[in-house]
Order: sequence, then C-alpha cells, then structure tokens
Amino acid sequence: MSVNGAILFAIPIALLIVRSLRRFLDLPKRLPGWDKFLNSIWIPAIVLFLIAWAFKLKTSQLDETYFLFVFGVVVAVLVQVRDYRPARTLLLAIAPYVLYSAIELLLAVTDWDLLKRYDGFFDNSRGFAVIWLITFILIARNQKKHLEKERLQREEEEKAKQLIEAQNAELERLVAERTATLTQQAEELRDALTELRAMQAQLVQAEKMASLGELTAGIAHEIQNPLNFVTNFSDVSAELVSELEEEQQRPERDPGLEAELLDDLKQNLQKITHHGQRAASIVRGMLEHSRASTGERQPTEINNLADEYLRLAYHGLRAKDKTFNATLATDFDPAVGPIEVVSQDLGRVLLNLFTNAFYAVQKRKEACPDAGYTPTVTVSTHRNTATEVEIRVCDNGLGIPEAVRAKIFQPFFTTKPTGEGTGLGLSLSYDIITKGHGGTLTVKTQEGEGTEFIITLPA
Repeated sequence: MSVNGAILFAIPIALLIVRSLRRFLDLPKRLPGWDKFLNSIWIPAIVLFLIAWAFKLKTSQLDETYFLFVFGVVVAVLVQVRDYRPARTLLLAIAPYVLYSAIELLLAVTDWDLLKRYDGFFDNSRGFAVIWLITFILIARNQKKHLEKERLQREEEEKAKQLIEAQNAELERLVAERTATLTQQAEELRDALTELRAMQAQLVQAEKMASLGELTAGIAHEIQNPLNFVTNFSDVSAELVSELEEEQQRPERDPGLEAELLDDLKQNLQKITHHGQRAASIVRGMLEHSRASTGERQPTEINNLADEYLRLAYHGLRAKDKTFNATLATDFDPAVGPIEVVSQDLGRVLLNLFTNAFYAVQKRKEACPDAGYTPTVTVSTHRNTATEVEIRVCDNGLGIPEAVRAKIFQPFFTTKPTGEGTGLGLSLSYDIITKGHGGTLTVKTQEGEGTEFIITLPA
C-alpha cells in the first residue's frame, strides 16, 4: 500500500476510534466543544494527504504521525474528563501505546538503524502495549457497565424517592383536608352538643313539670279528704261548743254531760289536728317535689314515701280519666324503717314507676275490656340484709317487648306514642338510683303479662 493510501486508510480507523470514544464518554453531554472538534478529526489526515501528494513525498511515517496526533487528542479529551473513572482507566490504557508510538516515531526519524537493530524488542513492546490497551479497555468497559448499573439504580431510587415524596405530599394534603373536615365536624358536633344539652335541660324540666302536673292532680284529690274531715269536725265541734254553752246556762248543770261534751270536743280537735297535718304533709311533699333537689340525704320512711306517691299517682291518673280504676296492693316490711335518701329524688323515681305501671295496666284494659281483666299495681318493700333495702313496683299490664328491653334506660327512648312521653323518665330514674344513691334499678318483664321494677338501695 502506498504512503498516501495508508493515510487515507487511517481516516476511517481514526473516525471509528473517535466515534467509539464519543459514545463511551458521552461527549455530546460532557464536552460538547471537544465533541464538535472530534467530528473534524479527519481534516488533519486530508491535509497530510494533500501535502504528500503535492510535494511527491514518500515518507512512510505520515500515517503513524496522524495516529499519534489522534491519540494525543484522545489523551487530551481523557484528561478533561478524568473525574470519570472509566476515563481514567482509558487514559491508563492508552498511555503505554502512545508512549511507544512516540518513541518509535522519534527513532524512525532520528536513528533508523537503532530501530532496526532492536526490532524484536520494539515488536515485543508494541505487543505488550496493545495487550495492555485491550485489557484496560475491557476493564474500562466493565467499569462503565457497573457505573451505568449504579446510575440506573440511583435513578430508580430517585424515582422511587420522588414517588414517595409525591405520595407523602398527597397524603399530607389529604390529611390536612381530612383534619380540616374533622375540625369542622368537631365544631359542628360541639355546637350540636351544646344545643342538645340545652334541649335536654328543657326536656328534663318538661319531664319534671309533667310529673309535677300528675302529682298536683293526685294531690288535689288526696288533699280533699283531710280538708273535708277538717271541715266536718270543725262543724261538729262548733255544735258541741253551743251545746256546752247551753248546758252551762242552765240552773241545774249536768257535770257528766259537760265532761262528755268536752271529751268529744277534745277528740274532734285531735282529729282536726291529725287531718290538718296530713294536708300539710301533702303540700310539703308537693313543694319538695317541685323545687330543685339539694342532694342532701335525710332519714326517710320508705314505706310512707312509697304509699304516699302510689296514691298520688293513682289519683293523678284518675283526675285525667274518671273511668279508670285499678287495684292498689301494698306489702310493706316494717323492718325497712327510715333510711338516708334524697326524698325529693326518690319520690320522683317512685312517681315515674307508678305512673308507668298505671299507664301499662290502663292500656291493657283498653286492649281487652271484656276479658275479665283487673288492673293491679303492687308495691312492696323488703329489707334483704342489714345493709340493703329493696322496693318492688309490679303491674299486670302489657309488659315490655323483648326487642326494646335493652333500651328502656337510654335517654329519649320511649315506647309511648308521640306526645305521651319524653323518654327521660326511666333514664333519669336510673341515674338517680345508680349514681345518686349507689343502688340498682333492674326490670323483669314478660310481654303480655306484666312488668316488675326492682330498686335496691344501701340502707
């Protein structure tokens, strides 16, 4: 091959080397200036070719000079990107070959005989440089693959990190929205709770006034009896006084008759006092029931309290329905005696239980008017132990359906039709007995046969 042909043959090899280098080092991104310069690496070869053709030069070292120039440019590029580990490896790979080529070219120009004399040594050196070059090129290639794998892994991790950050941001946004919603709902619930408490206080007052109305109706009937007795005995006593005055004006007085008249007058006055106290007791009970409870426990005769409120509840119902009649049965244990309770609160509980019992038997009477049914409400007391007293309120009314038994002590739950109950009576009664007195309030019922409420109180 001629010298000029060798130079032209070196151009595609140089372009191949440069193309591989550009791709391997990603020069368009790393060194765009050098990348453009490498696109023109063929120009020096053409210049050498034209010089050799123009001056008829036959120098055989022109292709080697061109290759040395190409490798010099490669070394310069590798120095620019020496921070890239495969580039440093390539620089280490090409250094022996460039050094050998430079020495060989220098000897070829200055001392050709020395080059011929040590031709074997230089051939071995060239072989070693080529093997070194190929070996480190392979190492650089493996390093690039490893770095590329690490880069891809980092990119995947970065993508995953960005995805997690995006998800976290979305979650934070959703949490913020949910928190704002929950805060708003909490505010609404707080306002609703405030309104509910106000409404509950109104309903409690309404329940209290309803029981007071029933109590007042019963009192109006109950208080009439002692007032009638007071009026009747007052009239009789006035007649006895008139007879006594007439007897005292007679010339012949009868001491025995006067003594008898005085004795009758004394008995009448005692009866007037008794029935007056009875009326005063009823009025006092009404006043205690109407005003707010002080929460102070006082010794109270449970038997008397239960009997009084039983009759007041009965007469209260009869005041609203004159056709209603029921049998009142009592079984009071004398051993109960007085125990310390808040009489106003316990009276409200008993009045509520009695009212419910009369309501139940009335509804059953209305449901079966011709079945020979006798409405009956029974109240009994019993001292179970030295530290426990029991009050039972039993009726033979409709009973409580099994589906609603677990709800009867819940606030605002009622089995009565709309307008006939607030659903607070049993709830308040349960709280008064359990929380106010440390007792229990339980129920036994059989649908269609009756209901029994059992109160236990610490004695």
